[in-house]
Amino acid sequence: MAAPEAAARKRRLKGHFAARAKRPRSGGRQLEAGMRGILITCNMNERKCVGEAYSLLGEYGDLLYGPEQLSEPAERLSGSEREEEEEEDDAEAALKKEVGQIRASTERQLRRFQSVESGANNVVFIRTRGIEPENLVHHILKDIHTTKKKKTRVILRMLPISGTCKAFLEDMKKYTETFFEPWFKAPNKSTFQIVYKARNNSHMNREEVIKELAGIVGSLNPENKVDLNNPQYTVVVEIIKNVCCLSVVRDYVLFRKYNLQEVVKSNKEDMQQNPSNVSEEQNSTAVKPETMEENLKEVKREQE
Repeated sequence: MAAPEAAARKRRLKGHFAARAKRPRSGGRQLEAGMRGILITCNMNERKCVGEAYSLLGEYGDLLYGPEQLSEPAERLSGSEREEEEEEDDAEAALKKEVGQIRASTERQLRRFQSVESGANNVVFIRTRGIEPENLVHHILKDIHTTKKKKTRVILRMLPISGTCKAFLEDMKKYTETFFEPWFKAPNKSTFQIVYKARNNSHMNREEVIKELAGIVGSLNPENKVDLNNPQYTVVVEIIKNVCCLSVVRDYVLFRKYNLQEVVKSNKEDMQQNPSNVSEEQNSTAVKPETMEENLKEVKREQE
């Protein structure tokens, strides 16, 4: 009886650890509506991309917000992770460890930066806590643009995600009515463009989304104007499966679509442009306002 029981226990353990090995290193967390963070694209090597992201974000995060203060639960998590790498000899003990890991994964939310499963290949999502993603990423790109110092090898684009909602048109319209207010609601007026990208999603229509979101920007202030050459703000729409990631960013053209590899390269055009400042009055008066009807026509021409 002892031999069959030992064999059965061995099979259970093998299945347990095989299943655990297939789980993402993000602790099982996936990108979902309600999250804020940074969406990063890379060139095939996602694991190295996560490492580069932690290093880069940690460096600039400490500069802007001070060193991260780890809470006790997060410190206990590090110890439990190391222990789980050791071979388990008892199935019951292994299951107890698993329960502990699930509980500890909740504590990961206390970390300033935490990788979660994005739902798309070559895309990494770093969830943030206690910081403003758009300010942090803009600071990183501004510094790299100024120094021309290459700091990453596999990271391509780094896009701040200030808000997320379900990737259905009605949900997006309802969400953006308030999400856009800090940038576009009167008396604020700005030039803008909308950039759209969908991954692993086939039910959203690019032209329809851009038209609806442009209409919402116009409803907040009819003097908001489309500018496809050098807009004051770029509305970034990144859809992955059933999650819509949104942000409104500055210097999208100057910073080469927020591409860390391209922004390092010198270009004569950079001499004619300067990163935007906190003051927005100068930019808002650079172009005479037009009606929203003309803006929508311009967006439509872009799609054609």
